[in-house]
Amino acid sequence: MVSLIRLIWNACKVFLAFACCTLLFYYGLLWLNEQYQDFHRYDEPEGRAVKVFQSYDEQEEGIYWVQRLQLFYEIGE
Repeated sequence: MVSLIRLIWNACKVFLAFACCTLLFYYGLLWLNEQYQDFHRYDEPEGRAVKVFQSYDEQEEGIYWVQRLQLFYEIGE
């Protein structure tokens, strides 16, 4: 009888530890989400930033996509 009570008590301790850790993890994720909610990743960079990608209109260079495809096949990426 004593071993059954001890088993139940140990199971309750494990359950409480699991529940506490789960709640801590959940509220930690909520806190992180709140911290990064207003973080704008796609704002224009400040300082001496350089634009590394330039898009082309297909109407200006109608053959541009063919050249890109040919380059893709040549390089093999």
